[in-house]
This record gives sequence, structure tokens and C-alpha cells, in this order.
Amino acid sequence: MKKSRVGILTGGGDCAGINPAMKWLVKTALDERVKRERGTQYEVLGIRDGWQGLMQTEPKATEEHLMPLNQETVRTWDRYGGTMLGTSRTNPYDPKNVQSKVVLTNIETLGLDALIVIGGDDTLGVAHKLAREGVNVVGIPKTIDKDLRETDYTLGFETALDVITQEVDRLRTTAGSHKRIFVVETMGRETGWLALEGGESNGAYIILIPEHDFSIEKVNELVLEGRRAGTRYDIIIVAEGAKPAGSTQFTREQRADSFGHKALGGIGEVLADGIQKGTKLETRCVLLSHLQRGGAPCAYDRRMGRYFGIAAMDLVMMKDFGKVVCYKNGRITECPLEKVIGKLKYVDVKTMYDVERYNGRRTILGREEQDVPRPWPIKR
Repeated sequence: MKKSRVGILTGGGDCAGINPAMKWLVKTALDERVKRERGTQYEVLGIRDGWQGLMQTEPKATEEHLMPLNQETVRTWDRYGGTMLGTSRTNPYDPKNVQSKVVLTNIETLGLDALIVIGGDDTLGVAHKLAREGVNVVGIPKTIDKDLRETDYTLGFETALDVITQEVDRLRTTAGSHKRIFVVETMGRETGWLALEGGESNGAYIILIPEHDFSIEKVNELVLEGRRAGTRYDIIIVAEGAKPAGSTQFTREQRADSFGHKALGGIGEVLADGIQKGTKLETRCVLLSHLQRGGAPCAYDRRMGRYFGIAAMDLVMMKDFGKVVCYKNGRITECPLEKVIGKLKYVDVKTMYDVERYNGRRTILGREEQDVPRPWPIKR
């Protein structure tokens, strides 16, 4: 019987859904029925700390970054958030410290017949470069930003939405007690999916996203308009990458990571200060930050992790490499890595965002989009 060794690593920010994907990838690879049907005995090797685990130059250090995986090891993994293998934002192709040859050498030394990579645009971008150098790579999309092209879902998104919704629910009690305005800053560097869908889920009064620059003066007008209508408090959701018109994104520090990204943050405080000065209403800022990444995966992320993990191993078994697993139009599918990387999926402001209210759309089925009788009246 043929033998085949498969490596797994997770890169970039951690999130819920990664562990379920790894569990079901391992269970699929080691399934006795699959072994009989394929005539291949698979071995699965976990690689710790993302690409950093394959950038070690000393044998002992490399060994410390390896974790053989079997069904008993991963049995309970789907219950937990984060990644059991650890992760890092390490880039083997960092122009300041290129280590790609070390990675290629370690892949060959470890005898990896395939490498399954779980990550977002940056991590999958590295996987694509390795694929062009002859590595058998398969990708699984993971990012709470849900901003990858060619897939309608990325692991971690729904759990992060749950966190935003739950935290805002908690804020409402103190906001109402003190008649305060709370500005809640979410993640979302270039895209506003978390802020928009999180704000829609928790009924935020104003939602600000990177795809549409806002005016603080207009925000203040909307706040005062709500107070005149009788609102006692307001919840305002702002993505970390959102910015006022004519301004640039706010950063916590100027130092960039190995992928060239600076840590964003600070727009929430700036906005809260502008609202309090402009409206004379007490305003506070809450930064959700890494809370959005933490916690056990919700039911949806557990299921999607399962499906993505099984599909990734299917691609390995079919030797269909250079692909990333996708979820499109209700189906699990796949597409070439080059179609996904470097091409973010943005919120369509025209169809999904109300630029007058700074919120989600109030018209769902416009007559121009669908000429059918409405099941409910929609005011214009």
C-alpha cells in the first residue's frame, strides 16, 4: 500500500473554526474506509506556529515545531477556538528577510507529499508562491473579515459576529442607564463585513465601514435627529479601517509586520471625541479588538470547518493541487489560488449600504431589482 505524508499549518490571526477544520481533515485522511478505497495510507503532520515552523534551520528546532496528528489527538478539537497548532504572522517571502529556500528545504526533508494551509489572503499568498515553486498545496479560507474573493464564507466570521452581538447587548444596559452613546470599534482593515453585519445583527443606530468615507458632522446630525425622535442612547459601530472623508486610516503604531501591514486602531476614540464635542452628549468608546477572535466556535463555524476540512483532504487525495476550498452559492467547491489572493471582496455600497443613514439598507427588494409583488410594505 502506498504511503503519503500530509502537512498542516495555520497562519495569520487565530479565529474559531480552524480546529474543527483540522479535526475533520485528520479524520478523513486516517479513515480506514478511505484507505481501502484509495489504496493509500496517509500520515498527517501538524506544523506549529504557521510558516515560522518551516523556517527553522536547526534540526532540533524543526522537530519542536512538529506535531504528529491522529484521530485520538484531534477528537475534541472542534469544541475549541483558536488553533491547537499555534500561528504567527511570519512571511517567508519578506523582502527584508527572504526564507523561502529554507521552507522548501524543510518541506523536502520532512517528506511532505502535500501541504494544507489554513489562512487568509497573506497566508494563502505564501502558499500560492510555494505552489509555483513545485509544492503540492491546498488552501482553506480563514479570516474573520470574510474578505476573500471566490468564496461566500471564511472560517471565523459567524463566531466573530456572535461576539459583537453579545458584547453590544451587554453595552445596551449601561448605555440606557446613563443615556450614553457608545462607539464600538470592530476589526475590519479594508472591508466592512464585520461592522456591517455585526451592526445589523445588534441593531446599531449608525454603522461606519471602510468602503464609504463618512462625515463626523453628518454622524452628529444623525445622533441629534435620533435624540429629537426620543432615543435614550445610541450604539455606533465603526470598523477599524473606516475613516472620515479626506483623512487616512488610523494606526496604533507605524511599525509594519512582515507582510507590510500596520496595526490599525484609534478611529473609535477619535469618533467618540468628535461626537461628544459636536453634540455635547456623553460618549464612550469600546474597543472589541481580539475578543472577536476568541471563544468556542459557533455551530455554523463547526459545520463549515468540518466541510472545509473534508473537502481539502478530498483535493489532496485527488491530487488536485494549487486550489483553495470555497463555499459558493450554497455549495462546497474549489478554485485556483490565484483567483483568491490579492483580490479582496468588498461590501457593495450601492446594494448593501445606506449612505444617507450610515447603516444597512432599508430596501431589500427594490422594484428595479425584482419586479414581483412584495410580501410586506416597504416605505421609500
